[in-house]
Amino acid sequence: MTLSAKALEIALSQEGVSENPKGSNSGPEVNQYLKSVGLGPGAPWCMAFVYWCVQEAANALQVKNGLVKTGGVLLQWRTTGLRKVTGSRYVKPGAIFIMDYGNGFGHTGFVVQADERFIYTVEGNTNDDGSREGYEVCTRRRLLSTIKGFILPD
Repeated sequence: MTLSAKALEIALSQEGVSENPKGSNSGPEVNQYLKSVGLGPGAPWCMAFVYWCVQEAANALQVKNGLVKTGGVLLQWRTTGLRKVTGSRYVKPGAIFIMDYGNGFGHTGFVVQADERFIYTVEGNTNDDGSREGYEVCTRRRLLSTIKGFILPD
């Protein structure tokens, strides 16, 4: 199994994990995600969720996690040593999508599948409305045109 496939499997296993209390950027699992990148409760956690999933997959497969240990989405995009791509032809399950909202704000998660217009994702710190400051791990559908690029873990 590849690192990206294992990380996606782990991410999907977290679907339904929610902040406790709702809106706190905290809770037993959320705090684990944040701790994996050296952050405490209360911080935005979408990148921490991605890092935690890849780290858990790397541990299971006894391989290196190539992501930078950060909770910053755009910092990850700028500094990762992993392959970065733009355009839908490179999108595959397990790719990490990056969104850039401007002013240093971003959002991230994993691609589950893609078609010509959309990616279907699993992501943390979101909700059914698609917020980048949501309260749970859930699956979403996002327009490809809103994605800055993709990081390929392997």
